[in-house]
This record gives sequence, structure tokens and C-alpha cells, in this order.
Amino acid sequence: MTEPADAATGPLAEAPADAADPAHTATGPLVEAPADAVPGEVVLRLTDVVKTFPGVRALDGVQLEVRAGEVHCLLGQNGAGKSTLIKVLAGVHRPDSGQVEWRGQPAEFANPQAAMRAGIATIYQELDLVEDLSVAENAFLGHEPRRAGFVRRGRMASRTREILGRLGHGEIPPGRMVRALPAAGKQIVSMARALSHEARLIIMDEPSAVLAHDEVGNLFRIIRELTAQGIAVIYISHRLEEIREIGDRVTVLKDGRTTAANLPARDTPTRDLVARMTGRTIEYVFPDRPADSGAGAELLRVDGLSRSGEFADVSLSVRAGEIVGIAGLVGSGRSELLETIYGARRAHAGTVRMAGRALRPGSVGAAVRAGMGMAPEERKSQALLLGEPIYRNVTLATFGRYARLGFTDAGRERAEADRIAGSLELRPRDVRRPVRTLSGGNQQKVVVGRWLLGDTRLLLLDEPTRGVDVGARAELYQVIRELAARGVGVLLVSSEVPEVLGLADRVLVLREGRMVREAPADELDENTVLDLVMAGSLMEGAAA
Repeated sequence: MTEPADAATGPLAEAPADAADPAHTATGPLVEAPADAVPGEVVLRLTDVVKTFPGVRALDGVQLEVRAGEVHCLLGQNGAGKSTLIKVLAGVHRPDSGQVEWRGQPAEFANPQAAMRAGIATIYQELDLVEDLSVAENAFLGHEPRRAGFVRRGRMASRTREILGRLGHGEIPPGRMVRALPAAGKQIVSMARALSHEARLIIMDEPSAVLAHDEVGNLFRIIRELTAQGIAVIYISHRLEEIREIGDRVTVLKDGRTTAANLPARDTPTRDLVARMTGRTIEYVFPDRPADSGAGAELLRVDGLSRSGEFADVSLSVRAGEIVGIAGLVGSGRSELLETIYGARRAHAGTVRMAGRALRPGSVGAAVRAGMGMAPEERKSQALLLGEPIYRNVTLATFGRYARLGFTDAGRERAEADRIAGSLELRPRDVRRPVRTLSGGNQQKVVVGRWLLGDTRLLLLDEPTRGVDVGARAELYQVIRELAARGVGVLLVSSEVPEVLGLADRVLVLREGRMVREAPADELDENTVLDLVMAGSLMEGAAA
């Protein structure tokens, strides 16, 4: 991560002595550590913790030790038990056996409020904000400042404004409704909520998943200040480069068990970490790119596509059997472009053609009938029926096949879904389970698998491996490459430049809504692409 040119002006710089209300700084968790915090002291210890759900042993004797003032990284594939462990620490679940020690004493948190009062704050990957409340109301939900029984809204707004400023997002108004914020803004509000408490341990579950590159750097600066004050951080991420940069020690989970504990984050070889997570000696690799991609006839042709304020004059093509990747920063218009091609947004200018035939603008139905499928970035809200079983989510786009005279052939429907689940190594395999019970990586497999059942000729993938662990990534990469080998065209967007370069045959670079480069992937490298996608931002920063 690149530090700003003038660190003294960053959001964590010391403010002038008279710049803030002393009452605020005296209690702000980003300013003053707990009085009895002792860096290096063990604040959390788990011994042989077990948690079982019907038919599933989610935690099977977990060991974990976290010290004050450290960033302790928790690694594991989706389904390894990380989410269950977080919920045990947050008071959502109670362990069946084993012991949790908090600050040297046995502890059992009856509910999330008890965990929070003890000093454990959790920032979940799937944000638990109340969208119809304001930013300030969410930040102080459940512990609003009061006087004589009345909420001190001015005090709450000023404290929220201070915390947001410290997070580098002072531009977010405390009175704005949360539903009006973008995904990255909601992540910041969730962080503000955690930091509004006197936390001694902050658990961060994939906090960078919705953050832009510069926001991740800001997040890391905040984490370093917290740990310098003796506050402990449990950091969960699938991005090994983040673990190297911010972590101190690493604990690895696999199938609900601790397979490695207290490994040095910066010095443990990647091969060792991956082997501990997966049981296989794989690394962050991609399927071999065929010497001859075998790309066939043109499937997709986009000419002069524009949406006011999002992207302009975009032209591109995808051929049968070809994987085309789009690289660009958050806010460059990349997701909006995919959604417009798919018909989820209506273009203001330009055309989209499939196999030479123009598609009706703003019509998802027309796109699907033409053989187009899409796995969106926000799979939970945009692609899945969380309360429905896995098989119904897999067959969603082809449901008509299993219906006749008002009746559904559920047996055939489940059999087809089970076949897809097997080909994708879905875990657990039971397609009758509600899809909400799956890990993020397995939910993504369900979304991709939906289109394997259909007559899909072109697949649009928006952040296909967001929140997906190393092992599941490798499996998804293989699925995508096999689809291309069968003649399916793939157009994908990813925040991770190595993913675009490693998976795509051809790369398009999008900056501020315009295509600035197109080239075969093997003619580009990561530095070149980063220079292209960030050039505008860097120039603006220099001008400012």
C-alpha cells in the first residue's frame, strides 16, 4: 500500500490542542487506550472450543490466543469455521464445550450486548446496519448518549463526526440515512459503530472487501494506531498480501479445527499457509492458459455504450471461448458497465449485440433469452433467494424445465442441481439445505452453477472471487477456464489485478468510465495496469 505524500495531513495526524472538545478525545477509542492495557499480554484464549449444529460440527476443538496490541490474522477456507468462531466471541452462539478466557478469566457471553460491554466489538463482512436509521443512529445504536432519559442527538452527531473524521471519511454526514450510502460508505459506518465503544478487542471480518485501494491503506493506518495503544485486532481476510502487510501472527482453521497457531505473518511461506488451509500444496495459481485459446465467432459486441455519470463511449467484444477481463478502480464504472450490458440498467447511448442481433436496452429477459448470464458482485442481495434451498437457487434460471401443468418435478430438479453441485465440489453437498447456510465461496458456486444448467453462451462475472478463500478460488478459476474451453464467452470484472491478468486472455482497462487500454493479458503486467487505472487519481492528487 502506498502512503500519502504528506502523512502529516492524514486522518490520523494529531489535531491541534484546541481543535476538539476535550470530552470527546478523553473517551475516543482511537485516541486513548484502556488504562490497564498491557501490550503483549494475552487478552483472549480459546481452549478446545466445540460448537455443533444439527448435522454439522462447525468448531471441533479450536485453539486461539490473542495478545493486546497485536493484529492476529485468522485464515481458513470458506466453511472452515471462521464465521462460527466470530459469533462465539461476539455472543451470538454459546460453545458446547471448551473454554473461553477473556482478560484472564473464564467468560461466556450471553448475547452480543454482553460481549460489547466486555470490550469485544465485531465488524461483520455482511454488515448488520439498520438502513432506515441515520449514520449517527447506527454508530451509537444501543448506547446512545443520554441526559435525563433523553437522547443527546447533538452530542451523538458530534461524536460520530469525530470518529468518521478519524476514519478518513469526515465527508459522510452523521444525519444521512444509511440506505443512501454506497457499499464502501456502509463499511465505514460499521467500523464507526465498533469504534464508538471502548473496545479492547476488535474483530474485523473481511473489512477490505468493499474498500477501494486508497481506503485499504487508510484502514491499515487506523489498525496500526489501535494496536499501538494496546488494543487487539483479529483480522480475517482471504488476501494473503494483506496478511503480510498488517498481520503479526496467524492462526489457521480447517474443517473447524486449528491446524496452525501463532505463525509469524510476514515470514511464513505462502505454500505453508495454503497447505494448512486446504490440506493441499497449492498456491495462488491459475489454470494454464491454452497456447491457442481457440476463440471462435464473436458473441458480444458493444458499441459506444454510455450512461451519464457512470461510463462513456465504451466499445468491446467477446468471442466464443474467450475470457476478457476488465480492470479498474472502485467507482470507475466497471460494475455499472456489466449491469448495463446485461440489461439491469438502461443505456443512454450505444448498442449491445449478441451474435449480431441487437438486444433491447434495459431488458434482462432479452439478454437471458439471447444466452447471457450474470453473477453480480452482491450475490446475497442480487442473485440468491437466501431462504430457499440450494437446488431451487441453482435451477432458478431454468425453472420452466421442471414445471408441467402447474406441477413441479422436484425430484428431477434436485437431481440436476445435485449434478451441478458435484461438478463444482459444493460443500456441504446436500442441495436441500437453505442457501443462506453456505459459506461465501460456496454461495458463489451456486450462482455460477445456475448458468451451467442453462444454454448460456456468455457469462458476465462481477468480482467472482470476492470473499472467497484460496482453495475455492482455485476451483472457481478452473470452472471458468473449463467453461471457456466448452465455447462459453466470459467477461469478468475484478478488483484484483493479478486475477484479471492470470485468468483473462485479453484485458481492458477502465479509468473514470472510459476504456484507456486493450491488450492480450500476456503483454501486460501488474505495475502497468495499476499505472493505467490510477493515473487519473494520481494526477488529480498532484493537482490538489
